[in-house]
Amino acid sequence: MLNLNQQLKRVEVKEFEIENSIVFNYFDNVPVSERDDKLLRAIYIGVLALMEDRISAFLSKTSNELGTELESLKMIFEMKKELFYKSTIKGILAEDEIAEFLNNYFQEKRLKDRAILTGNTTGNLAKNKTGDIVCDINGDNNLKIVIECKFDKSIRLGDVESKDIFTRKIDTAWSQLIEAEANRDGKVSIIVFDRSLVDNSILKFSENVGYISEIGFIVIVDSQKGDYSNLSIAYMLARDIALNAKQIDLDKDLLAILVNRIIKDINEALSIKSLVYNNIENNKAILKQLEKSILLMEFNQEYMRKFLQDGTLTKKDLLDFYSGEEVKDKFKPIEKDITELGSI
Repeated sequence: MLNLNQQLKRVEVKEFEIENSIVFNYFDNVPVSERDDKLLRAIYIGVLALMEDRISAFLSKTSNELGTELESLKMIFEMKKELFYKSTIKGILAEDEIAEFLNNYFQEKRLKDRAILTGNTTGNLAKNKTGDIVCDINGDNNLKIVIECKFDKSIRLGDVESKDIFTRKIDTAWSQLIEAEANRDGKVSIIVFDRSLVDNSILKFSENVGYISEIGFIVIVDSQKGDYSNLSIAYMLARDIALNAKQIDLDKDLLAILVNRIIKDINEALSIKSLVYNNIENNKAILKQLEKSILLMEFNQEYMRKFLQDGTLTKKDLLDFYSGEEVKDKFKPIEKDITELGSI
């Protein structure tokens, strides 16, 4: 079935079939046009896994027992974890998965945006490849969000106040955000870190989504769990800024207040949601607080959009924003539904 062409350095596989429910179910959910590419990627990742002694030993040990869903899932998890921590490929896998997540997200939300991997291409800066993914908003190449993936624990926050310009140049979250935006001509930049590979200075700044005024967004994802939800939140905020910010003299301090309050409410919502997932029997009060936070997030975002479009907020707008009476009215029917959960 397998033949090696030594002259062309190619692996040639004759026609074959495989009967495996996991493999079938995976490819059954992949569009026909993408199946060949996914198959090649699966072979590549599988070969890398087999090259690792630990993985080879694991496969050998369980070869007679594989077949149940639990053991298969365990094997997949171990393979993915082993590959992820190999520095030679973790960056490539991260970029691929993030671009794939974003394009699926755009399709789900019916957005015309597209995420494009920049690969080894240089940008506006000489010999500079910073900016791993460029997202064209509504397919417009002149309106871009730039994303830099840094699954690297050596990258610190690096705010401008603590920077010593006389020391050797090192990459930081700040420098990568600024560099990515300049190199790829972006309107807004985002830097993505993985929860298992991030410096404490980043986590102290934000455990989920953070915003640095006039610099960009910092996002923490959990690739091992396949959780990129924080990225979708940051992307939509960045998208609002890119689409609505006019070339006027905006009050940057007020913008920072609006965005950081939105992010604060988002982080609170995510923390509470995590508690609900960890303990499904948590009481209804937690669900009520979660819904409050989500409503606040939407409410705050509406005012940020208004500010970006108009360049200011009236005194009446600021009063309404401060009091939040609109949110209270929206919460009443939701609170009633939650209270009635489980009632006979």
